[in-house]
Amino acid sequence: MSSSSNGTSASATGSTTGNSTASKSTSSSIPATAPVGIISITQPPQASTSFFKIASDEPITFAWSSSGVLVTPTSLTINAVGANSFTYSLTSLPGTASGFTWNPYSYQQSNIATPLAQTTYSLQVFDERGLTATAKPGFFSANTALTFALYTPQPYTPLASWTCSVCNGSNSAYAAHPAYVALVATFLVMFLSGFGLLRNAVAFTRR
Repeated sequence: MSSSSNGTSASATGSTTGNSTASKSTSSSIPATAPVGIISITQPPQASTSFFKIASDEPITFAWSSSGVLVTPTSLTINAVGANSFTYSLTSLPGTASGFTWNPYSYQQSNIATPLAQTTYSLQVFDERGLTATAKPGFFSANTALTFALYTPQPYTPLASWTCSVCNGSNSAYAAHPAYVALVATFLVMFLSGFGLLRNAVAFTRR
């Protein structure tokens, strides 16, 4: 399998959902008033960006429903375009497919030279006519509406092994220095003494 910045197609490990056969309409039998065939992504939800971790046993299921598709595509190509403008070819599906399951971890292991970036992605679903094919009544129209994100979880670190990477070790040594302790004690005594004198002065003026 391979990935490229120009969107070269390559299959990825996963499973497909959908019917294997479907009837076709010819272009001549489609009325000019027919709507353009579209798909609506049903999984994952599009209300907000879904975040998925790149980890074993963490597959992602993509699913969609179609409307107005009178001419069944021969095939569908699925790409993921990252915010880094890199195009990852996920899989090719039969034209009747209504979804597939993709494992980014397995993809990562098989594409060491082109690892998946920790960023947001736009999912591209288009038929054999290409991503920029002209919209036609009854024909499949490309969909790029879904946005999702991938991230790599950090390994677990036991509390006993954890160290503060931003803490300054000199602060603790400075705080424990005898001169520093004596200075703090002196200021504390001066503060308390001054407070006592002030209280006595206030009490005297009230007599």
